[in-house]
Amino acid sequence: MSNFVVSARKYRPVRFDEVVGQEHVSQTLKNALQNDKLAHAFLFCGPRGVGKTTCARILAKVLNCQNLGEDHEACNTCGSCQSFNDNASFNITELDAASNNSVDHIRALIEQVRFQPQQGQYKVFIIDEVHMLSQQAFNAFLKTLEEPPPYAIFILATTEKHKIIPTILSRCQIFDFRRIQVPAMVSHLQEICKQENITAEKDALHIIGQKADGALRDSLSIFDRIVSSLNIDEGGNRTLTYKSVIESLNVLDYDYFFKVVDALMVEDLAQVMVIFDDVLRKGFEEDTFVMGLAEHMRNLLVCKDEQTLGLLQVSDELKALYKTQASKAPAAFLLTALDIGNDCDVNYRMARNKRLHVEMALIKMAYINRAVAAFKSPSVVVERRASAAITTTSTVSQPKTTIAEKEVTYEASIPVQNVREPEVPLNPSGQEEKKVASPPPASPAKPINMPSVQNLKPDVQTGSAMKMTKLPSLDELEEEVDNEAAQYVNQENLTHEDVEAAWMAFLNQMKSQSVKVALKRVAFKVEGSNITVSVGSRMSKSMIQEELELMPFLRKELRNSKLVLNVEVDSTMAPQDMTKKPKRPINDKEKYSQMRAINPLLDDFRERFDLRLEGE
Repeated sequence: MSNFVVSARKYRPVRFDEVVGQEHVSQTLKNALQNDKLAHAFLFCGPRGVGKTTCARILAKVLNCQNLGEDHEACNTCGSCQSFNDNASFNITELDAASNNSVDHIRALIEQVRFQPQQGQYKVFIIDEVHMLSQQAFNAFLKTLEEPPPYAIFILATTEKHKIIPTILSRCQIFDFRRIQVPAMVSHLQEICKQENITAEKDALHIIGQKADGALRDSLSIFDRIVSSLNIDEGGNRTLTYKSVIESLNVLDYDYFFKVVDALMVEDLAQVMVIFDDVLRKGFEEDTFVMGLAEHMRNLLVCKDEQTLGLLQVSDELKALYKTQASKAPAAFLLTALDIGNDCDVNYRMARNKRLHVEMALIKMAYINRAVAAFKSPSVVVERRASAAITTTSTVSQPKTTIAEKEVTYEASIPVQNVREPEVPLNPSGQEEKKVASPPPASPAKPINMPSVQNLKPDVQTGSAMKMTKLPSLDELEEEVDNEAAQYVNQENLTHEDVEAAWMAFLNQMKSQSVKVALKRVAFKVEGSNITVSVGSRMSKSMIQEELELMPFLRKELRNSKLVLNVEVDSTMAPQDMTKKPKRPINDKEKYSQMRAINPLLDDFRERFDLRLEGE
C-alpha cells in the first residue's frame, strides 16, 4: 500500500507567490523584508484553512534562507531551507497552544529564547492557536514578547482574535486573513487537476468551492474524497463531473430550481408538486429545498442588474442560464417569492407537518402573479373607496358562482389598516365623481346577513340541489353608503351657540374630571366650518387633541362632515393663581414678628423660659 499524502499537505504553498487569496498579506511581508523593517512579533488571524500557518512557515523559512533571491523568496537549495523542508531545523520552533497552554510550557519557551540560533540569523517561534493559552500563560509571555532578543521573532496564529488579551494584541503586528473566494479556489483546484491527470468540469469545481465556505483546506479535503470515488479509464485518467460531485456531497441539482421557477411563473402548480415530491424521494430534507429555492431567487434578483452580476459566484455557463431566466421573471414576483420562502424557513422548525408547510409556501408562490394583477385592477380601487367611506375595513369582491342557474355574489370582509380614500374616486362605470366625506366611525356599515343552513331549500322546478337568496351587490352597497353620507348637511354658517351647545353635550358625557376641566376653560371662534378653540395651557391643548371621539361627535351633532377644529394656546386665559409669581418663603424672625403682632404676651413667655431664635 502506497503512502498517500492528502492534497492539503502535498500542495501546500512553499513560496509567497503560491499562497491563494492572501496577496495583501504576502505582499506586505515581502515589502517589509525588502525595506528591512521587519517586526519582532506578528499575529495572523482569520478563519480556518485560509493559510495562516502556511504563511508563518514561509516567513520563517525566508528569514533564515542563505541565498535569498531578488523577489525575497526562499531558494529551497541552501542548508537552512533543506533542514526546514526535512523538519530538522533548530532555528524554527512550533508550539501548539491548544495542548501546551500552561505557564510551564511558556516558561520552557522563554528558556529557548535565551539561546542564539546555531545556523542562520533569526530564531523563529510559531505559536498556533494562541488564543488557547491560559491567563497566567499570557501574563508570563508579555515581557518576552515586548522586548525579545534581536534574533528572536514570534509569529502567533489564531482563529479567534477576540479571545486574546489586549496587552498581547498591542505588542504584535496584526494581519487579518480573508476568506478565499470561490473563483480563486476553482483556479487552484484546476492546477491540481492538471498535475493529477484529472479532467474536471468547471461547474463541479464551483460546487466544491461553495461547499468549502471560504476555507481552501476544506475544499482540498472535499476534492480528495470525491476523487477517491472516481473510476480510472484505460488511459489512467479520471473525470470529475458535476453529477458525481452533487451525488457525493448530497447537493440538490440547480436544474430542479430552474424547473420550479418556470412552473411557478406559469402557475403550473401540479408540476411544482411533482418536482418537490421527486426531491423528497431522493432523500433531501424539506428545509434544504426551501433554502436552495430562496438562494435561487436571490441569484435571479442579482442577475437583474449588470452592476450586481459580479456577486453571482457560479460558472459562466450557469450564469448565462440565470440571466436568461431572470429576464423572464418580474422583479415583483421574485421579491414576493423570496419573502414567502424566508417566512417558510423561519417557521419551519415550529411546523408539525413539514411537507405541508413547504407545500403551502409553494402554493402561495404559484399564484403571486394573479395576486399582483388583482391588486392593480381598477375594481379593487372602487372597493377600497366604498369600504373607506363606511369603516376601516375593505370589502374585496370575489369571483361569482352560479348555483341553481342564478348568480350569487359572495363578499368577504378583510381588515385593512390605514385605508385612505383616493383623491379622485371612481364609480363602477369608470367616471369621476365628487368626493364623499366619511361619516364618523360611530356609524359603522350594516353587516351583511349570510343565509343560514336552514334557509337553503331544494329547488324542485329547476332540479337544482339548493337555492340561495341573492346577497347585496357592490352597487347596492354603494347606494347605501351614499344614503348614509347624505344625512350630513354641510352647513357653511355655523353659529357660536350651536358649537357651544354641541361642546357642552360632549362635556356632559365625559367621565374624566381632568378632561372636563380642560374642556370647560375654552373660548370659541367660528368661521364657516372652521372652529378655533383657545385654551390657557399646553396641557389642556394636548388633552383636547388626544380626545379621539371629540371630532366625530361634533360632526354628528352639528351635521357637518367638513368640520375642522384648531386648538391654540392663549396665555391670558390661564388661571390667575398660575400667572402670579410664587411668594418668597419667610424666615423664623418674620414668623415670630407676625405671631407677636397677634399676641403681644409672646415676649413675656419667651423671657420667662429664656427662649431664643435660631441664629441669635
